[in-house]
Amino acid sequence: MIRLFDIVFSLFGLILGFPLLLFIYIAGLFDTGSPLFRQVRVGRYRQPFTLVKFRTMKVETASVASHLASAASITWLGRFLRRTKLDELPQLWNVLKGEMSLVGPRPNLFNQDELIAERELLGVYNARPGITGMAQVSDIDMSTPKLLAETDALMLRELTLLLYFKLLIQTVLGKGSGDRVAR
Repeated sequence: MIRLFDIVFSLFGLILGFPLLLFIYIAGLFDTGSPLFRQVRVGRYRQPFTLVKFRTMKVETASVASHLASAASITWLGRFLRRTKLDELPQLWNVLKGEMSLVGPRPNLFNQDELIAERELLGVYNARPGITGMAQVSDIDMSTPKLLAETDALMLRELTLLLYFKLLIQTVLGKGSGDRVAR
């Protein structure tokens, strides 16, 4: 049932949000010259997929987890997109394709060995990664791998349609601070 909601909401989000997506894309051309950010991430069953987001950091920023990147690399548009979580909108395409869910554990990089080991132990990779989840609305990010993996596993064990909608609503209303960056 959750997959059906993922398809419906991502399709409507892409169609209804197209003017906003286009506006952010054009603004991104002026901000960095390269408005879309693509990165290979760990997906369901540890299979790789290419995550798509709006770029929030300078093009030359190293490809590391957000908590390891310098805050100085965030652009003027990127600050706004991160604060409003609008940088996540292109991931609706990943959801529509079946690579992600709206709600699930945030997909990590393949070089995050500690997080991968913790998630593997707890069976987190049996689920599709998500745009948002319990960890995100609780301000838990990838800088605390064990806590993140435990929170992801708890969310997946307790995931019902009610929790799915609750987490989506909390995200839309701005609960959670997004990924931290190094100062």
